[in-house]
Amino acid sequence: MIAGQAVQPILVMFPLGLFAIAVIFDVANLLGAPAIVGSLAYWNIVAGLVAGVAATIAGAVDLAFVRRPDARRIGVLRVLLNMGVLFLFAVILMVRVGDPDRQAGVGLFLLELLALAISGFGAWFSGELANGRTPAFARAAVGNRGY
Repeated sequence: MIAGQAVQPILVMFPLGLFAIAVIFDVANLLGAPAIVGSLAYWNIVAGLVAGVAATIAGAVDLAFVRRPDARRIGVLRVLLNMGVLFLFAVILMVRVGDPDRQAGVGLFLLELLALAISGFGAWFSGELANGRTPAFARAAVGNRGY
């Protein structure tokens, strides 16, 4: 928090936007756009990972100040979900390094779509938590764990 305002929700928008633009560039590249478009998608993923690490660190700092155990468990679920998305995009980035033009094939593009869908779900989930509405599946997961 800076001046009483949460930073993490703002920081999350940068990797979401960068990853979404990377997917759009890859769609254009797969449909026949010049090779530079694939390279632009690659660099959007790089920037998205940098911004994602910053957002994850801010989320972990926010989580450190949570007092209630059930809220802490749900917050850990949120951080793990975001870290999973970063891991998927890091794998995508490492595979793309092997291509001279940094382009994605169809299989890698499908993995990008999956990672983007998970990141969209993570953003929705975090928004629900920020608005004080814990989704039912998260309440059930916290209640059934027996911590």
